[in-house]
Amino acid sequence: MADKIFENNQVSIVGTIISDFRYSHEVYGEGFYMVDISVNRLSDFVDVIPIMVSERIVDTTLNCEGQMVYVTGQFRSYNRHEEKKNRLVLSVFARELEFIEEELEEYKSNQIYLDGFVCKEPIYRKTPLGREIADLLIAVNRSYGKSDYIPCICWGRNARFASGFEVGSHVEIWGRIQSREYVKKIGENMTEKRIAYEVSVSKVEHLE
Repeated sequence: MADKIFENNQVSIVGTIISDFRYSHEVYGEGFYMVDISVNRLSDFVDVIPIMVSERIVDTTLNCEGQMVYVTGQFRSYNRHEEKKNRLVLSVFARELEFIEEELEEYKSNQIYLDGFVCKEPIYRKTPLGREIADLLIAVNRSYGKSDYIPCICWGRNARFASGFEVGSHVEIWGRIQSREYVKKIGENMTEKRIAYEVSVSKVEHLE
């Protein structure tokens, strides 16, 4: 059963560590730390993706900035309570982390596969230039009755197709994790820059 749960949420990423390890939390005496890695897109843009890693698979006391890593794991979410409401926080939970010398062909630099359920009405829209976009929120089951809620963005034909999904639809999604900066208003005259994470969908299938 556990293996089946791991199969419905698979991430593999090759990137460069650009931060130190920051303590996150502890479970049964096992410490978990956050670290940021930069991942190149085909364009000149760079995605900065947060990785949650156990102290049991990497020495978190070392300064690893500038080192290239190959990470496999799952894209996970949790709700953080702030400003009187919950905020969805996303990161890649590393099951394995390997230091590598160079980006090899067999390593896809950023890919994700999800098997889950549409848990919110799709939002379909067009950009001023006429590009079609659909936003999806996918619930992916985890063991022990938990679920991860993953925002996904579809383009073009995929957006048109996804716009017809109903809440509860069972879908499979292939794509990549991307980061996006936005400005959040936090007071009358105050704003702050934040980073949102989502899956940019390259392929989506509706399962009966």
